[in-house]
Amino acid sequence: MAKVAIAQMVSGELLEDNLSVVEQLAKEAFKASAKLLLLPENFAMLDSKALVRLARSEEQNKTIQNFISNLSVQYGLWIIAGSVPLLSPCGEKVFASCLVFNDVGECIERYDKVHLFDVDVSDEHNRYRESDFIEPGEQLVVVVTPVGKVGLSICYDLRFPEQYQRLREMGAEVLVVPSAFTYTTGEAHWEVLLRARAIETQCYVLAANQGGQHTKTRQSWGHSLVVDPWGEVLAVKDKPGVGLVMADVDLADLHNRREKMPIMQHRTKVGF
Repeated sequence: MAKVAIAQMVSGELLEDNLSVVEQLAKEAFKASAKLLLLPENFAMLDSKALVRLARSEEQNKTIQNFISNLSVQYGLWIIAGSVPLLSPCGEKVFASCLVFNDVGECIERYDKVHLFDVDVSDEHNRYRESDFIEPGEQLVVVVTPVGKVGLSICYDLRFPEQYQRLREMGAEVLVVPSAFTYTTGEAHWEVLLRARAIETQCYVLAANQGGQHTKTRQSWGHSLVVDPWGEVLAVKDKPGVGLVMADVDLADLHNRREKMPIMQHRTKVGF
């Protein structure tokens, strides 16, 4: 049994302010004896047009990564840094990279967001085109942590169940979904998609979302939560704003459920 802490933020355009919030949440996670802290997508800056500029600034990028590394050491936490913009080889776009830091400050794994949010939404922002400035990743990642084998994903990936089935095949016991789900799409689909991914894969799902009003046209849904392998919501932040959601990951219970209902063994290989 291991405690996890899921961070909800309302990140803005100022890097220093956002990192100050991360530090406070890491301190709270430590005081609650959490083993792992999950940060949301774009925790350091929720300003799409600034992500390429941030990635090109080697000084600022190192500041973010060194900051998370130091927090990991200071508080003895594994920290999954939701997404950090890292410059792509072409230099014109970035990868949205989920970075995993262990409790001695080492960045031991990286996942680049595969599915990009190119969608028209019925909100004030209206048009989202991540492919204008983000390069899609190509590799799936599972990393061994103190809370289990963790499969990495980011936000819009959530709508593609085949990605999570593959992560389960790769050994995942816990799935993380750092996100910046819009208010409109989150209200409609956030919880049901997360619960579905948990039930389908028999994994814990940890979902850290942005949650609040970022600009006049940008509002995120929040409702950061933890779902168990049976699809039950163990904890949820049901109000907007900054804060932590915490729950225990029980791998013994997970494997007991998998033994009683061995769905991976029952999957047909005919046609799909």
